[in-house]
Amino acid sequence: MNIEVITNPSQSQLDEMGVSGWPIWEKEVSSFPWTYDMKEVCYILEGEVTVTPNGGEPIHIKAGDLVTFPNGMSCHWDISEDIRKHYQFS
Repeated sequence: MNIEVITNPSQSQLDEMGVSGWPIWEKEVSSFPWTYDMKEVCYILEGEVTVTPNGGEPIHIKAGDLVTFPNGMSCHWDISEDIRKHYQFS
């Protein structure tokens, strides 16, 4: 299971996806395990995090990244700068 990261997607791509209408999630600097029971696409508005899939390599994610987390993935989040993101589950 791979995390897909698109760095600095175009505004037109974000508009086509309707990102600005998605809910916003915020979390302070912290570290915690997480399992995705649905696919999540998110756009990082602020902050930085390293997400390490169980048995995989760490992925550094930062403001300006459009990220897709696959359904069923278990991982560990290590937030180094408070995170603020738009998100959508499917």
